Amino acid sequence: MRRRAGTHPVRRIAFVTDAVYPFHRGGRETRLHEITRRLVREGRDVRIYTMKWWEGDRSICLDGVWLEAIGKHHALYAGDRRSIKQALLFGLATLRLLTKPFDVLDVDQIPFFPLLTARLVCSIRRKPMYGTWHELWGEEYWGNYLGRLGMFGSAMERLCVRAPLEIISNSAWTTERLQQTRPGLRVTTVPLGVDFEHLRGVSPAAPSTDVLYAGRLLGHKNVDALVRAIAVARCRDPGIRCLIVGEGPERASLEALVAHLDIVANVRFMDFRSEHDELMGLMKSSKVFVLPSEREGFGIVVLEANACGLPVITVRRPGNAARELIVDGENGYVVDLDPQSLAAAILRCLDHPEALHPRVTIERRFGDNDWPAVAGRVERILVGAAGAA
Repeated sequence: MRRRAGTHPVRRIAFVTDAVYPFHRGGRETRLHEITRRLVREGRDVRIYTMKWWEGDRSICLDGVWLEAIGKHHALYAGDRRSIKQALLFGLATLRLLTKPFDVLDVDQIPFFPLLTARLVCSIRRKPMYGTWHELWGEEYWGNYLGRLGMFGSAMERLCVRAPLEIISNSAWTTERLQQTRPGLRVTTVPLGVDFEHLRGVSPAAPSTDVLYAGRLLGHKNVDALVRAIAVARCRDPGIRCLIVGEGPERASLEALVAHLDIVANVRFMDFRSEHDELMGLMKSSKVFVLPSEREGFGIVVLEANACGLPVITVRRPGNAARELIVDGENGYVVDLDPQSLAAAILRCLDHPEALHPRVTIERRFGDNDWPAVAGRVERILVGAAGAA
């Protein structure tokens, strides 16, 4: 990344998000971690305003990035749904940015309320505000998610897309949906990245497994469908092994389902790994990755799995952008969301691994999209806005 001629050598770039790496792990946390630590290397003063995930001082520095708590920590989920209380409280806490130092602000779309309070702050302080969008639910999904209250969630979503000066979208799929929602909306697509060079040097973990899932254990991830698929596949391959890596409110029910289906010998669970390379090592020692999620804004785990040489099976659902990353029959398969279809695809991958070329396919399509390039694009957007202001 290079600074543009005429810009100040250090710009104060701030981000607002309620969940932050390494205290909470997922695609959006990984994205922000990879981008911000590279912005620091470019001489930027970078701060992330978040909840207080840690003990001790309100501010801590990790990899040169300052994490500052603007509010208490509250649980992100109430059951398997996002907590409205947490979203409201974090939205109110964002008003504290009235006295915080920044030249440009980027606000995560999740949850929506901080976008509105941050917009008020930036209007008062005359600072540019961007919004990072990972996915757009739409009226139908909100209805399925909240029932009658879904109309309020959908209305809030439509309102909040108007809050930022411009939206940074993490996929062309999300960009298209945003622009359909509001024609003329200013959206710049900056897809997620993966460090191909680094992953080549990661060693496989032991022991090996056949099928791997890694991610939050939430209802919309449909990990229960994967568990049932393993029960189906075991009829033909009694020794099949599946590893589920992750934490979340569905963990207990999934473990109960494994016991009920009498496949304890075939399925085991593991908490999130403290180091990202540990997960990559697990990928390298597996044979197929399954992502049965019906809602993904991008699906960075698909890139990582393919980069580790692992084919990916995902599902044909309207809200699943990860399916756009799969070239059917080259780096994985896109199938219907049911145990039989998942099981058939899993067995196909295990029986004919030579038929797929996941690493070659994903590097051909995303080889120029490593994290330094992603951080550079975000830097040019945000620093350009601060300079114009």
